[in-house]
Amino acid sequence: MTTNQPRALSAIRLSVATDETTSPDRQRDANEAAAASLGAVIVGEAEDLDVSASKTTPFERPGLGKWLERPDEFDILIWWRLDRAVRSMADMSALVSWARKHGKRLVFAEGPGGSRLELDMSNVVGELIATLLAFAAQMEAQSIAERVSGAQAAMRTMPLRWRGSRPPYGYMPAPLESGGWTLIPDPEAVAVIERMIRELMDGKTASAVAAGLNEDGIPSPRDYWALKKGRKTGGKTGGAKGESATRERFKWGPSIVKKVLTSVSLLGWKSHNGNPVRDSEGAPVIATNEPILTREEFDAIGALFAERSIDSRERKDTDALLLRIIHCASCGGRMYLSKPTRKGASVNSFYKCNSHARGDTCEAPSNIRADWADEYVRREFLRMLGALNVSQVRTVPGYDPQPEIDATAAEYEAHLSAKDTQTNPVTRAIWQKRADALDARITELLSREATETRTEVIQTDKTYTDVWDAHDTAGKRRMLLEAGAHLTVKRGTRGGWRKLDESRVHFDVTEPFFADAASEMVAMTTELELSA
Repeated sequence: MTTNQPRALSAIRLSVATDETTSPDRQRDANEAAAASLGAVIVGEAEDLDVSASKTTPFERPGLGKWLERPDEFDILIWWRLDRAVRSMADMSALVSWARKHGKRLVFAEGPGGSRLELDMSNVVGELIATLLAFAAQMEAQSIAERVSGAQAAMRTMPLRWRGSRPPYGYMPAPLESGGWTLIPDPEAVAVIERMIRELMDGKTASAVAAGLNEDGIPSPRDYWALKKGRKTGGKTGGAKGESATRERFKWGPSIVKKVLTSVSLLGWKSHNGNPVRDSEGAPVIATNEPILTREEFDAIGALFAERSIDSRERKDTDALLLRIIHCASCGGRMYLSKPTRKGASVNSFYKCNSHARGDTCEAPSNIRADWADEYVRREFLRMLGALNVSQVRTVPGYDPQPEIDATAAEYEAHLSAKDTQTNPVTRAIWQKRADALDARITELLSREATETRTEVIQTDKTYTDVWDAHDTAGKRRMLLEAGAHLTVKRGTRGGWRKLDESRVHFDVTEPFFADAASEMVAMTTELELSA
């Protein structure tokens, strides 16, 4: 914009976009009035909404930061008040240095006392005034932070009262009749939680669950809250050491799935720094009257994660159908999938004896084309069990107070480690009060009776052929392993590259139930063939 008048940039900042007392319109009007009184024309506006001055420097803000990189486009920088610009002495020092370097005038439409304030960067007095004002702003910000922290600490111990900010995934704020806010289930997020639980119970891994959520475009917890608040998704995240990266969206991952499903918030409990907030009796403080899960359901999910972390034998990250199923007939060791890596090599993958990797010697190591072995096992498995109806086993969770006993005991143990750090009667009394509360809670939990988890077997109308076709490779492999599938492969003979020599292979199912069922199915099929 070409003009003989001084060019002014109007800077607007708001920590909370819904704050009416410092609304953008109010700041805009004040800045325009200040520009007019200086005989300046406003050539641009740097608007930063939902941006904290305590957490960001002027140079890091999305709107203002871009303008500060183009100092030749304006002469004066105007804010409504000082706290719209900075909240720390360090940030003011950096801003003053920038203004002095580029010859800019810093103006506040309403300075101390309400009149316009202009900081002259050409002398030490202007810098001193800027430093003193920044000191006052920093003290005010610290005072506000302390008041907020104190209020939040008090509110954490109030049952049903939600202190604000982003709620745990699965919940949303709702007003209380008595005033303030509480949490209630968020139907949309609860549906996602139920989906995750259902898929985990069906045998999917947390990684597979997360991949499915990403494929279906379901927002991650952080993005979901941003969308609920009408904000942009994504943001800064950790990159290389000392660096950060910006993403347009945050994706689901196995750790996020586990974090959501093992959070005590699903029980309706409040938490702080990863630990349950407890009352004077040691009982968890509740955040809602409508928890998403019962204790039994929560413990069942926790047990599922614990079981999978202990037994990690089942691999989901490979397309080898016969992993842990195919064995070398000579040494009895497992065979592993080997894929071609060199250009011009055969396009076929092979299962091969891996005795040398175990430090063993195999007299007649075998290998076999993967597609031949996979198809042979598929055919034999479905011939034996394909017509059998699948039985679905459903676990009905019981109740076990032990997990909460263990968690509370861990809190108690951590609390005991600070026993000798109190230096006066007041802090010793506070320490003892919490120790007594945790002790009382553990005593109360020990008095509760556990109920056993039970299983129900439900006969379905689906056959193993139906289920086989519906599963991916990992699901098919799991079916084979549950049946105790076992394939042995002998060393091949000369000329055996054209098709599978079935005299080299032997397949069977070894789990008693499936072995008996397979024998009956094969006998029935043979009888029908003979009578035909």
